[in-house]
Amino acid sequence: MPGSTNSPDAAAPVHIDTTKASIARVYDAFLNGKDNYEVDREVLRRVQSVAPEAAQLAVDNRGFLIRATRFVASQTGITQYLDCGSGLPTAENTHQVAQRIQPDARVVYVDNDPVVLAHGRALLEENDQTHFSAADIFNPAEILNDDVVRRHLDFSEPIALFQMGTLHHYDGERPPSDIMREYVEALPSGSYVGLTHFFDPETEQHSRLSRRMEEMFLHSPMGTGVFRTRTEIEGMLPGLDLVSPGLVLCADWWPDGPRVKPLDEVSYCIVGAVGRKP
Repeated sequence: MPGSTNSPDAAAPVHIDTTKASIARVYDAFLNGKDNYEVDREVLRRVQSVAPEAAQLAVDNRGFLIRATRFVASQTGITQYLDCGSGLPTAENTHQVAQRIQPDARVVYVDNDPVVLAHGRALLEENDQTHFSAADIFNPAEILNDDVVRRHLDFSEPIALFQMGTLHHYDGERPPSDIMREYVEALPSGSYVGLTHFFDPETEQHSRLSRRMEEMFLHSPMGTGVFRTRTEIEGMLPGLDLVSPGLVLCADWWPDGPRVKPLDEVSYCIVGAVGRKP
């Protein structure tokens, strides 16, 4: 959001446009939350018309975030996180997972949705290791030079950068791979990057489903939601050493236990990876 870069943590826009769907509020609707409007629920209904279990996309994305954060906090020693497009609070946010393992972990959330920032102000009052900034996550230079980011994160030490469920909603002219390259180049050696993205598996069954969902997203009140191929998504992880098992279905990235029931069809249409910068 223009003009927001140098604002203090607690500053947030107050106008909420309920005529246009919001990414954060749509995900909240997918997760059966209460911080959404009719225009957001309309997106959910449209996607469910072609994939009744579409809410599983948000569940898989959130599960990946939790497991990736737990991995970074428990295995890497990193105690600072830059979470881009944080979304609305739900169970087990990045700071809760990280601080349970590393109590001194610092998290900077970046999101320019007014509803998200309203929740962020409340969170700031109860957790002094957690900070918010209203900025455009698709403009790396704005984020990397943001006062809040620079005040609370030390770029001489490894950082965990998260872009979970964000880049498939980018609708600008710059290639997403270029956006991620700029972020990765700015990170210190030893940093980790976590990313999830809507996925076209390029198989007859699931590619057809992914394209139908994409059409519903793109022609919904939200207007964004691109399902990219493996090659396209791999291009968003430039120069990173991917943590095993690499770029896989979100549901297959270190699940919490053995699978005893089949995956929903939509689970084949969202992937994630965690990579380390050498």
